[in-house]
Amino acid sequence: MTETTSAVPPPPAQGRSGAAVPPEPLSPDEGFATPTPRSGGAWSGLRPLLLRLHFYAGILIGPFLLVAAVTGLLYTATPQIESVVYRHELKVTPHGEARPLDAQVDAARAAIPGGELVSITKGEGREDTTRVTFNVKGLPEGYTQTAFVNPYDAQVRGQLRTFGEWLPVRSWFDSLHRTLHLGDFGRNYSEIAASWLWAEVLGGLALWVGSPRGRARLRKLFVPRRGPKGRKRTLSWHGAVGLWVSIGFLALSATGLTWSAHAGMNIGKIQDSLGGATPAVSTAVGRGDGSNGSDGAPGASAARIDLDEAVRIARADGLRGKLVITPPADAKSTYVVGENTRHWPEQQDSVAIDPTTGKITDKQLFDDFPLLAKLTRWGIDAHMGLLFGLANQIVLALIAVALIGMLFMGYRMWWLRRPTRASGRRFGRPPARGAWRRVLGKAMAPLVVVGAVLAYFLPLFGLPLVCFLLMDLGLAGTRRARSAPRPAPATAREETPRDDNPRDENPKELAR
Repeated sequence: MTETTSAVPPPPAQGRSGAAVPPEPLSPDEGFATPTPRSGGAWSGLRPLLLRLHFYAGILIGPFLLVAAVTGLLYTATPQIESVVYRHELKVTPHGEARPLDAQVDAARAAIPGGELVSITKGEGREDTTRVTFNVKGLPEGYTQTAFVNPYDAQVRGQLRTFGEWLPVRSWFDSLHRTLHLGDFGRNYSEIAASWLWAEVLGGLALWVGSPRGRARLRKLFVPRRGPKGRKRTLSWHGAVGLWVSIGFLALSATGLTWSAHAGMNIGKIQDSLGGATPAVSTAVGRGDGSNGSDGAPGASAARIDLDEAVRIARADGLRGKLVITPPADAKSTYVVGENTRHWPEQQDSVAIDPTTGKITDKQLFDDFPLLAKLTRWGIDAHMGLLFGLANQIVLALIAVALIGMLFMGYRMWWLRRPTRASGRRFGRPPARGAWRRVLGKAMAPLVVVGAVLAYFLPLFGLPLVCFLLMDLGLAGTRRARSAPRPAPATAREETPRDDNPRDENPKELAR
């Protein structure tokens, strides 16, 4: 048998006290200069690339995700806060019969003079006030002024600035979560978070599930370690918690992107091209039932149904729950009465009613919505904690807490990787550079194509991705320049003149 020899390892370095110093981990730049040979299949080359991308996104996108998680956690409690803060505006004690809706609108007009009537919302229960909403000059875009009217005596109990159907508390937290109160510019922060959350989750899942394990250790995918403290235990919690909550993270990322500024526009175009746009009733007089009003545009003497009659017609046609009535915009427009129940099961049916004849000219049932439109509606309402009520809010709060914990565990692992001796660095080392050079060409080509497509449709995913690549290349170039071999210093013998003429080496003599 041939005897084999192995290199003898060098003795361990010693510190000032003579104690052995543990060796430094590999430099993060060594992998860039001499990447691992392309062998062992596609995963062995792809895993280092995923690890490096997961690291960059975790460190640099993490703050965006943390802000989104904290503000989202605060938002989950807003329904209960509003029910307490605005109880006077929202609730009344039933007494007698309700006054006509037209009288309630007149009272609201007197409270908000000069406002343009937008809608009237009739509550589900007898204790609910009637909301009368107006467009008012001087308010920020998307905001309206709403009067809350006691339906039993037509007295205005208060008026509030609203954003859609949200009252001030919820609209403030909603704006904080979406824009940090920075307007359109602030929307970029939440879009970056939504654009990268899914990438972090899928990349982390691939790294966690793809890590080598025996069958006996399969349970450690789902159950965090209880062993000694340290980076391995933190990694175990990071991976197991991420696996359990991954579906929630992906759902929040997908639904958050649907109403983002840049990606949302592209998603909307794709949805429309696939026939998944949310339908709406036509408000033109003369549709349906062969009715065309009074054989022409209704004049001043044409009989017009009032708001209560429009509600009665809608109820008779099957609409129920909370109703929103939009009055005709002009003489050629209809009433639109729509359900606005956003908990499960959704009630979003709507009808258009001719104001002169009381005929239903158009009808749209939620059951007839395209599947994509239904999924969008369900996803948005679930994201906002509306679809399943309190249970939905609790789940969202748990997901937000889990995301906050995941981020802190990620930063802790980075901190635990920091060099503790013989180094001026204070933060943890990243994975080795050059991971992209280890990926097989047959795997790299589709990755580039998929990355380019995603960058086109999700601009705030693509822009940071390009920045990561440029930063990685820049840091690698800087490291190469620092580690380049320097000329050896001249020896004392080489500095001695090679002949007997001192003028050849004496600057003063040469200057003469």
